[in-house]
Amino acid sequence: RRQKKTASHAVTELENTKDCSQGGKPLLCPSHPTEELQLFCEQCDQPVCRGCVLGRHRQHPCDLAGNVIHRHGDALRELLRSSQQHLDTLEDVLSQVDEMGSAVRSRAEAVAAEICLFARGYVKAIEQHRDRLLRQLEDLKVQKENLLHLQKAQLQQLLLDMRTGVEFTEHLLTSGSDVEILVTKGVVSSRLTKLNSVAYSTHPSVDDRIQFSPHERAGQCCGYEVFGAILNKVVDPARCTLHGEDLHSARQNQLSSFTLLCKDTTGERMGRGGEAVRVTITHKDKRDCAVKPTVCDNGDGTYCISYSPEEPGLYSVCICVKGQHVQGSPFTLAVKPKPREHQGVFHCCTFCSSGGQKAARCACGGTMPGGYQGCGHGHKGHPGCHHWSCCGQVKESSECLCGPPSDTSQRSLLRTVAL
Repeated sequence: RRQKKTASHAVTELENTKDCSQGGKPLLCPSHPTEELQLFCEQCDQPVCRGCVLGRHRQHPCDLAGNVIHRHGDALRELLRSSQQHLDTLEDVLSQVDEMGSAVRSRAEAVAAEICLFARGYVKAIEQHRDRLLRQLEDLKVQKENLLHLQKAQLQQLLLDMRTGVEFTEHLLTSGSDVEILVTKGVVSSRLTKLNSVAYSTHPSVDDRIQFSPHERAGQCCGYEVFGAILNKVVDPARCTLHGEDLHSARQNQLSSFTLLCKDTTGERMGRGGEAVRVTITHKDKRDCAVKPTVCDNGDGTYCISYSPEEPGLYSVCICVKGQHVQGSPFTLAVKPKPREHQGVFHCCTFCSSGGQKAARCACGGTMPGGYQGCGHGHKGHPGCHHWSCCGQVKESSECLCGPPSDTSQRSLLRTVAL
């Protein structure tokens, strides 16, 4: 009754079932129905009768069932104990499975509540962000409309003044006498001159460029990160500026770069990327020589433009945003030849290192009047410190100022180094 599989079975006392059971009746052999199964074949592992032993089990080791029952019974009892242990383990595992199922259901319900809470908060944040965007859009619309109304009022007043002045002047010239024209000429001329000098824009003061970017990060709202922003800034190529040390000068075969800063019509930094930037760098003297630049969008309104010129000389650099030149474009870029390496020796003094040999001459022009005077003691042409023997530069990491060495200078240099 403790087992789940047999808990619902009907259980009866053995004393009550003796009459209807076959527990006391002998078991007969299926092959020899008149013979009782009293022997056990070890090889075939089955009970047999005397007829079976004389037949197909003739050569098999057989013994009485009573003699082998203890051995096989012990094996069965050992298996029974192992099986009972598995039963207990299985019952514990099933109990744990049931408990884990209950835990899974409880946890799923808790997570579902968290999801609903998160969704409600997210929906609320999105609705608040939507309302904020709509308010921004309404404010932007009102601002643009106010600017247009102001411009319209100014233009209407200017038009009215201009029309009145024109009509009065036409009437004076057509209907007035000579004296009347001459009398009022000064006032009329002053009025028309003043009206003609009034500056006004020939285009609307604002445009209709209002865009919505759904993928733009819009910060936090109710603790949630939201996306979507209204873009009303428009890049103005005439206000974009260029910055960097490598803007007007560079070295041959060296990677150089400068920065393009994009600004809107009010001169403020754009703060976002995505603009169409086109850069061309062409040699002024060599028609087929051009540099292929690399434009990197930093995503914050700045663009890094890098290039590596292969030929020295003057280049023309054009930088356009949306097909228009930026401030300062086009400009000239001077590419210097790659630094020349020193052909001499970086030392203190040829005279000192040669021990005062008057025949030792340094390529920098130093001489030795009066014999050896010690290191850095005012030799003519000697800078008084370590220098390159080829050009006299006092910085070890400097560029050589000498041109390509000739055979004579090379031989002289070798003689100096040898000394």
